Amino acid sequence: MLDLKEYGIVMWPEEKIISFREKLLTWYDENKRDLPWRRSKNPYHIWVSEIMLQQTRVDTVIPYYERFLEWFPTVESLATAPEERLLKAWEGLGYYSRVRNMQAAAQQIMTDFGGQFPNTYEGISSLKGIGPYTAGAISSIAFNLPEPAVDGNVMRVLARLFEVNHDIGIPSNRKIFQAMMEILIDPERPGDFNQALMDLGSDIEAPVNPRPEESPIKDFSAAYQNGTMNRYPIKLQRKSLFLFILKP
Repeated sequence: MLDLKEYGIVMWPEEKIISFREKLLTWYDENKRDLPWRRSKNPYHIWVSEIMLQQTRVDTVIPYYERFLEWFPTVESLATAPEERLLKAWEGLGYYSRVRNMQAAAQQIMTDFGGQFPNTYEGISSLKGIGPYTAGAISSIAFNLPEPAVDGNVMRVLARLFEVNHDIGIPSNRKIFQAMMEILIDPERPGDFNQALMDLGSDIEAPVNPRPEESPIKDFSAAYQNGTMNRYPIKLQRKSLFLFILKP
């Protein structure tokens, strides 16, 4: 496991972690958004929603998600769908490689997993077009596995909680937040824990106009307590970073 102290991060004692989980999940239970994919534990449904939500707003995704499952209700129907109908179902969402990868992954499921959606993180990660975040989301939400789902929203919340002085825009730094989440994630409700942080990061702890006073976890946030909310997360503009690296 990554030694977070080497990155200047000291995690909380177990008692505080348990209290944090309780506070976050209580807030989520009272405030979670009613979204169609949250009414299902079917890994296929969750997968479809996660792929659609990449680079697309929630409100836009909902009608596409519902129509897609009407047209392709099972992994097998997706695997065997004619390309023309597949692309028609995706029309308007853009980034068509997403749905092409989904069909390739559905064919993998039929060939390599006997038509059953894989139920391990490793199996899910082996599917075409599924990266660490999506694998973590499906694993935790559909199969209740304690696997983190680390996206930009989650990194933003964690950066403020612990005043993380590492640029979230540098891909190699993702491992820092992954290691933090492996310690923090609720082992009993990992899917809800991941989704609670995502909801928090996309609204109250948004990148623009955050409302830290409303955060259910403000008492745990080092940035909030120290008045440094405006400093975190650290995300240098790529041009600025390039100049910084070249500076003698």
